[in-house]
Amino acid sequence: MFEQYDDLVTVEDLTEMLNIGKNSAYKLLDSGELKCFRINRVWKIPKKSVSEYILQKSQ
Repeated sequence: MFEQYDDLVTVEDLTEMLNIGKNSAYKLLDSGELKCFRINRVWKIPKKSVSEYILQKSQ
C-alpha cells in the first residue's frame, strides 16, 4: 500500500499517507489510536501501524 515509505515514517509522511493536517496527525499520535513511540521529541510511526489503523477505521 505504501511501498514508497520507509518502515518508520515521520509525521510529515503520516500527513501525506492519511491526507490530514499536522494538527490532526499530532492529535492522532497523542490519543494512542495509532501505535507509535517517541525518541526524545521525535515521533517514530511504524508503517504497519498506519496500514492497520486504516483497515480498522474502514470496517
